[in-house]
Amino acid sequence: MTQLPAGVPTELFIGGVWRDGSSAERFVVQNPATASTLAEVASATPQDAVAALDAAVAAQESWSRTPPRRRAELLRAGFEAVTARADDFALLMTLEMGKPLAESRGEVAYGAEFLRWFSEETPRIYGRYSIAPDGANRILVSKRPVGPCLLITPWNFPLAMATRKVAPALAAGCTVVVKPAALTPLTTLLFAKVMQEVGVPDGVINVIPTAHSGATTAPLFADPRLRKLSFTGSTEVGQALLRQAASNVLRTSMELGGNAPFLVFADADLDAAVEGAFAAKLRNGGQACTAANRIYVESPIAEEFAAKLSAKVAAVKVGPGVEAGVGLGPVIDSDALGRIGGLVSEAQELGGRLLVGGHRVDGPGYFFEPTVLVDVPRQARVLTEEIFGPVVPIATFDSEDDAVAVANSTPFGLISYLYTTDLSRALRLSERIETGMLAVNAGVISNPAAPFGGVKQSGLGREGSAEGIEEYLETVYIGIADPFAGV
Repeated sequence: MTQLPAGVPTELFIGGVWRDGSSAERFVVQNPATASTLAEVASATPQDAVAALDAAVAAQESWSRTPPRRRAELLRAGFEAVTARADDFALLMTLEMGKPLAESRGEVAYGAEFLRWFSEETPRIYGRYSIAPDGANRILVSKRPVGPCLLITPWNFPLAMATRKVAPALAAGCTVVVKPAALTPLTTLLFAKVMQEVGVPDGVINVIPTAHSGATTAPLFADPRLRKLSFTGSTEVGQALLRQAASNVLRTSMELGGNAPFLVFADADLDAAVEGAFAAKLRNGGQACTAANRIYVESPIAEEFAAKLSAKVAAVKVGPGVEAGVGLGPVIDSDALGRIGGLVSEAQELGGRLLVGGHRVDGPGYFFEPTVLVDVPRQARVLTEEIFGPVVPIATFDSEDDAVAVANSTPFGLISYLYTTDLSRALRLSERIETGMLAVNAGVISNPAAPFGGVKQSGLGREGSAEGIEEYLETVYIGIADPFAGV
């Protein structure tokens, strides 16, 4: 059995101290490739959550007054330390989440880059000075940190989702309480340990894994000292958290569900479109909010596209992510396995045809065959719901207007994909498709230097880029009397 990297914490991290939860309860973290226990982690209680907020509040003023250059240097040191331990982080993510090691290494590079990017943004928090149009006073605009933040991260990208939230918060001068997903808390705990080792002051980062998420974080929403919530997860949970956040009018950033359309026009470079669809769908086993959830291909090329993509999908090796040559690991748990199987079965009942896969893989762990479905009717749930698994449903469209209609036919709008060699069409669709991000002739576009986020029920706010740090800053206007009055 593959062992955890050395030194991975399994306790809460509050005020710079690693400690058990106040109830002494622990919960099991599984390896989804084997369904075996990886570790038992301390489970935070509501009292522990309040203690973590106490620590964040106590550290807030000092951290906000820490010179920007010093905050930047600590984030840069974090980047270098995470990069130095890339092998440990990659192995840990593969063990607790299941993705192949090659993908885990990619996530380490991607996740660490948020630390480097925001280290560079830290000293670039600007204000402005101007004369009021009527000359009566002077307008001074300043930025200041919003204050203590609650960051709730998902299980599917356990390092990148932590760094994408922690880095801009710290850059802006905010302290944080991080609540990682119970399915994959170990990576976040190791990240917190690394940041402690590079010198981030006690109380600036606090981590409270828990088996009882809602009950544990509930008192924080009622506490007026908490000033910001950032959440990545399902739309349903996000809606519930928004209702809680309303009681104290918290600043919120919400990166919620997706149902990404992948549009392939007849004039597209077909081989490039197949490569893009493969990357956009099977990266992270399809367990990504940016996954190409539904593939729509213009009718004249649909059969050829499906045949080429099916051949590529059928060649994928399925197995534990630690094994050489594996291109697809397990899904996260048995519930996911059952839900994915149900979506495939319903699509077949409605007339969809299996070209590849379609079944659970026998044996320990939670494996589902990479699957391609064609002739999928538009009302099938595999097209209307987020799959979060290695299933490629292919349907057709007959015109540009039809493509726009199907792309916009869901309440979600996180990312859309478009393959065409017609630049005018690409520009037209960029203005018509309801999406926060549009990938043109590319299967992967996430980058720390780009603003990540959606529209409609896919969320509020942006992460990454210059916009990412603004989510953690308040704008303050200072009106100064005309200094020339009476002169």
